[in-house]
Amino acid sequence: MKICSIGAGYVGGPTMVVIAEQCPEIQVRVTDINQQRIDAWNSDQLPVYEPGLAETVKKLRGRNLSFTTDIDTAIQESDVIFLSVNTPTKQYGEGAGKASDLKYIVSAVERIAALATSDKIIVEKSTLPVCTANKLRAILASNPHQCHFEILSNPEFMAEGTAMQDLRHPDRILIGGEQTESGKQAIQTLVDVYAHWVPREKIITQNLWSSELSKLSANAFLAQRISSINALSALCECSGADVDEISRAIGADSRIGAKFLKSSVGFGGSCFKKDLLNLIYLCESFGLKESALYWQQVVDMNEHQKHRFARLILEKLFNTLSGKKIAIFGFAFKQDTNDTRESPAITVCQDLLKEQAFLSIYDPRVPETVIRTDLAGYPSDAIEVVSDPEQAARGSYAIVILTEGEPFISLNYKHLYTLMKRPTFLFDGRNGLDLDQIRSFGFNAYGIGKKR
Repeated sequence: MKICSIGAGYVGGPTMVVIAEQCPEIQVRVTDINQQRIDAWNSDQLPVYEPGLAETVKKLRGRNLSFTTDIDTAIQESDVIFLSVNTPTKQYGEGAGKASDLKYIVSAVERIAALATSDKIIVEKSTLPVCTANKLRAILASNPHQCHFEILSNPEFMAEGTAMQDLRHPDRILIGGEQTESGKQAIQTLVDVYAHWVPREKIITQNLWSSELSKLSANAFLAQRISSINALSALCECSGADVDEISRAIGADSRIGAKFLKSSVGFGGSCFKKDLLNLIYLCESFGLKESALYWQQVVDMNEHQKHRFARLILEKLFNTLSGKKIAIFGFAFKQDTNDTRESPAITVCQDLLKEQAFLSIYDPRVPETVIRTDLAGYPSDAIEVVSDPEQAARGSYAIVILTEGEPFISLNYKHLYTLMKRPTFLFDGRNGLDLDQIRSFGFNAYGIGKKR
């Protein structure tokens, strides 16, 4: 069997790497139109950072795993084609600001339709609106060789930062397809691939439409939990309750569970907001106004949390940030990734720049070019990107932590305090530090959901 992915990003890359690792008899190709990205996959500096990914790529590259821009040959030779291209929120025309932009998916499928000379299984790996398969089927019908195509939905449920672990040991694998004889055969083909390493009871098969909607629903539920605990964090700050203690109490209830109940500056990443907006658009399209408003509030609460945190910084620094240096620790949307898409750090930094603050940003995983692109439109001389936390802290009035985990948790904050202006502030937007200890160093320290 030969498998390829069209798309070599955060989904297509790691997914194909693990399939190649677990299925040594399958030839796996990762394709992309972006030559620079493919060159990076073929180098020692991969375009995607995930713990354990680089080592696995190095081991498999040249065996049964390859990276190429030759999409046409991959289409013609592959039995199974994964669609792993970007599906951003549409920014123009009908549905702008909410609907998924399917232009990359459509372009990829048009290419398959034009080039395929044998039957193929097409796998929707990108997150897509329910009933997208109907649109793809209509495009594939234009194939001049009258090939037969089966479309499957196989949404990804990996989390950035733990992608390799999630792919190797998934909670479940979801495969949706047509309930026809040929559709069931296609489903079984993909089941057999995953069964190389995933227990059969964890491979869920269902109809195509349920699978397409399941991914949007799962992300909506997870985002809802984060917005719910963040909505409580403001009340905790006013009342003296501690949001971490509330979280533990709620999470101990077996009906609720403890995951995704950590209060923070807000959720980010390429999935949650995009999928919520897509779900809202679908509800509106079907005339389900109340359902759309319900999910819209999850998005609104998340945006409110980011702005609320920036206002806290302004308030505690005496309502003036003009000309003040603020050290920003962390720009990626979460730990163990270099991805900044929808990162809360972007919104917080933008709000601080609007107050004419000077930002010194430290995140060893995120390139300076990415940070400056994300903050384009603001004075470039009001932003510096540094490779040393001491450089960021030196002469600053405050440290603002916007990405959880390492390397930000284990820094020597007692030493950093000695480099800063007085009075000295620390704002922990991820609640990863012991604020009592931080205060013992001399900081005025604040966290989300902690009494101010």
